[in-house]
Amino acid sequence: MGVAERTPAKRRSKVGKVTGLAALVAATATGCSGDEVLRFGWPEGVTPQAESMRNLWTWSVIAALVVGVIVWALIFWSVAFHRKKKAADGVTEELPRQFQYNVPLELFCVVVPVIMVCVLFFFTATTESKVLAKTEDPDVTVDVIAFQWNWEFRYPSESRDAEAQTISTVGSSAEIPILVLPTDRTIRYNLLSTDVIHSFWVPEFHFKRDVMPHPDKNNQDSSFENTIDREGAFVGRCAELCGTYHSVMNFEVRALSPDKYDQFIRLRTQVNPATGKPNTTAEALSALNCGELCAPQATTTQPFNTDRTARTATG
Repeated sequence: MGVAERTPAKRRSKVGKVTGLAALVAATATGCSGDEVLRFGWPEGVTPQAESMRNLWTWSVIAALVVGVIVWALIFWSVAFHRKKKAADGVTEELPRQFQYNVPLELFCVVVPVIMVCVLFFFTATTESKVLAKTEDPDVTVDVIAFQWNWEFRYPSESRDAEAQTISTVGSSAEIPILVLPTDRTIRYNLLSTDVIHSFWVPEFHFKRDVMPHPDKNNQDSSFENTIDREGAFVGRCAELCGTYHSVMNFEVRALSPDKYDQFIRLRTQVNPATGKPNTTAEALSALNCGELCAPQATTTQPFNTDRTARTATG
């Protein structure tokens, strides 16, 4: 009996099955869920603005992959089926059919990319407008002050009267500063640097913004808003090279429910009998006593030893 000849359709079907199986194995091997795969490496967002950014990123990558697959397929198809061949009599064939001066094809190759760029621009512009939108009267305002190589967080909107001292948290090389914020409330961040350019970045916000010195004098908009939709602790970093200890310029965002946040603010304004001073962030969180969410120290990052003499060179 003769061996059944494989038709091109069968070969294509087999290739498709193998490709699909390979993709499934790759996704399974990474241990990623479907949602994680569609995030393409982005962390899970915790604000509506972050969700908008993630959607833009996901669909941009999918569109790029679709275009890439089509282009790669055409390249491989051209290489495989349009090679220079020899005729049956051993004489080299003429060049394959040429497509220059093909007006419909040229129009297609110009119009389609222009449409794709316009669509990408539209969704980018609308997402940017949504992410950068600000309200007239945010629920909470925090001043984020960056300096080499740490952070200070102030709560000017939480002062009880004009003479009250503004609630403030200042980081040090021995303590990671914690920015305590409420969920389900509009928060405005006013960014300011006291020296060089820094950058305020919380990966779960899917957003970062440069922290500039003297933004008012340079006519720069240094503020943005968001609304955190879940409780949790999220690491924050400086994302702008700012000197020797740039890599250790970390902080932590601690998102609490509105009632816990209100209790935290009240505790920050109360005097600690043991010290005779208003409660610090760590003391206020400890007094809240709400488990790991109210841990007095940062849980997503830790201080680094800045003493160079204590470091040893490794081979």
